Formats: sequence, C-alpha cells, structure tokens
Amino acid sequence: MKIDIIIAGVGGQGNLLASRVLARAALTAGLEVRTSESIGMAQREGPVTSHVRLGRGLSGAIIPDRAADILLGLELAETVRSLPKLKDEGRVVASTVVIRPITVTLGRSRYPAEELLAYLREVVPGALLFDAAETARRAGNVKAANTVLLGALSTLDGVLPFDHEDLLAALVATIPAKLLEVNRHAFALGREEALRVLEHRI
Repeated sequence: MKIDIIIAGVGGQGNLLASRVLARAALTAGLEVRTSESIGMAQREGPVTSHVRLGRGLSGAIIPDRAADILLGLELAETVRSLPKLKDEGRVVASTVVIRPITVTLGRSRYPAEELLAYLREVVPGALLFDAAETARRAGNVKAANTVLLGALSTLDGVLPFDHEDLLAALVATIPAKLLEVNRHAFALGREEALRVLEHRI
C-alpha cells in the first residue's frame, strides 16, 4: 500500500505545515513516510511543492511524474503547474484562489485565471474545487486555507490510509496552541464545503 501526495502552492500558504500534518497522521497509523520539498523564493510568494509519500516499502522521497494519487492545490496556477505529477486516475482537491506574481502586478505578464480553471476542470473532471481562502476567512483566519483543504481532503472515501479524526488529531498535535481554535473550525468548514460541493455535483 502506498499513497503519493503532491501539495502545490506558493510561499506563505502553509504548504510545509500541511505536509507535516499528513506525515504525522501516517506515522501514528504505523506507516512509513517520505517527504521532500521544492522551495523557490518562498518568502516572496514563489512556488512551493511538497512530495508526501505514505505507506509501506517506500523507496525515495520524490514522486515521479504521472504517479501522484492526490494533488492538493493551494493556489490555482501552481495546481495546474503540478498536473503532470498526477496519475490518470488521481484526485485533485484544490483552492481556486489566485495569487498574482509581481510580474503580473507590474503589467509585464498576465494571469489567465479563467483559462486555467477551465483547463483544470477539463483535464480532471472530478476535481474538488472551491475558494479555500474564503472558507478560511469564515473560520477566522485566511491563512488557515491549508487546513480547510486538509478537511476537504478527509471527506474523500478510501483515499487516505487514516480517517478524518486521525488527521485532525495530527493537525492539533502539529500547530501552536494559540491557533487551535481557528484551525479546528477551518478543518470542519473545509469538510462541510467539500461535502456541499460534492453533493451539488451529484
């Protein structure tokens, strides 16, 4: 048994925290864990990609192209950029939030958000997509969007090798005590929003 997860976002979105929470939950479940990060100018909102491998008999920490079971996307363009990592039957749970790089802000390039979203929906028809930042804002802190997506991920049946309560316990054990309340709320709202989106899709 092996689950490969790619987490894609930009600096400051809590990519590494999300990978640590997943790793802790897997270790508690008695599984092996391998993780790796690719960080590009993270403090300036550069791309950050985490590789999280959970299971037994793991070899390396880097997930090959077209091998990821799950793509957890914190930012729209970075989610699309990481699609080559996803296997054909892989699942996508992603935020539609857009973080425009400085070149776009200065008018030197464009951010085709609508085209990217349309492409993502076309390539992965079953993708679970919603604005996780807005959901996190309702929880009390927009920076908890990573927790919102972990909550959403926990609603997918048979995807993770542990249940949502184990994932929440790993989250509680990982984050500072002063942030517990807002993150518990964000996790619950992420689950609610994911179930609402999935129900509406049916």
